[in-house]
Amino acid sequence: QVQLVESGGGLVQPGGSLRLSCAASGFTFSAYWMYWVRQAPGKGLEWVSTIGGTNTYYTDSVKGRFTISRDNAKNTLYLQMNNLQPEDTALYYCARPRDRSRLPLQWNPNDYWGQGTQVTVSS
Repeated sequence: QVQLVESGGGLVQPGGSLRLSCAASGFTFSAYWMYWVRQAPGKGLEWVSTIGGTNTYYTDSVKGRFTISRDNAKNTLYLQMNNLQPEDTALYYCARPRDRSRLPLQWNPNDYWGQGTQVTVSS
């Protein structure tokens, strides 16, 4: 079965960096677009970034600060987050589209999701 397990979250000061990881199993990782979604306290879900092959996409608020990448040999998705700000505080999820032909530029509750990893940016 599809499993996605995020890690790497934590508490960081403004301007700091974190790298999130998402270990995938139960499917052919290289065959799917993968993406990150976040949910800030008291707010709705927000699509953050998507990767497929060498193609990457970002929501405007993280462009130039976040970098999505993947290691298909390790079945792992990453999100390098630099210059973190308090507004980046959120629970971060990795996700896989249910349909591998779909380019996910928005979150979809019917996709496969991990359990999330908490990122807190505070001084």
